[in-house]
Amino acid sequence: MSFLELTRMRRSVRDYRPDPVEAEKLNYILECGRYAPSACNFQPWVFVVVKDEEVRWRLGKGYPKPWFVKAPLVLAVCIDHSRAWVKRNGKSYAAVDAAVAMDHMTLAAAEQGIGTCWIGAFNEQSVREALELPENIEPIVLTPLGYAADEPTEKTRKPQEDVVRWEHF
Repeated sequence: MSFLELTRMRRSVRDYRPDPVEAEKLNYILECGRYAPSACNFQPWVFVVVKDEEVRWRLGKGYPKPWFVKAPLVLAVCIDHSRAWVKRNGKSYAAVDAAVAMDHMTLAAAEQGIGTCWIGAFNEQSVREALELPENIEPIVLTPLGYAADEPTEKTRKPQEDVVRWEHF
């Protein structure tokens, strides 16, 4: 499969079967995230894998959608601010690094037949409490991981001419 085919195949899944994700597939997904590039190779991410149903329900308080806790796993990509590269203007690159790692993992999951859904609109304090995160660790993005219970629908994307500029804006 080409990379373009993989990116077209990846989709946001909002209905999951209860079937467990095999350890080999989960490890593969995590390794793909671990090998993601990061600014100055600082790798400021921390991946928190949540299998326990009670912890998933606590996470669900931070993102109260019934389908979210239905997946057998939830993955939280967090950043450690003390390990992040910071630009000269003072802006941390950690959230960008976390996004790149999550993107690698969602694509790896799609390749393995595992569904994901990128979630950034969660209550940070609820997620912090559910994961018992230390002060210097910030949750950036969550995704359920599991086998899709629904069928894919056609993806819509803007045409290339709407999003690409050549030489200048």
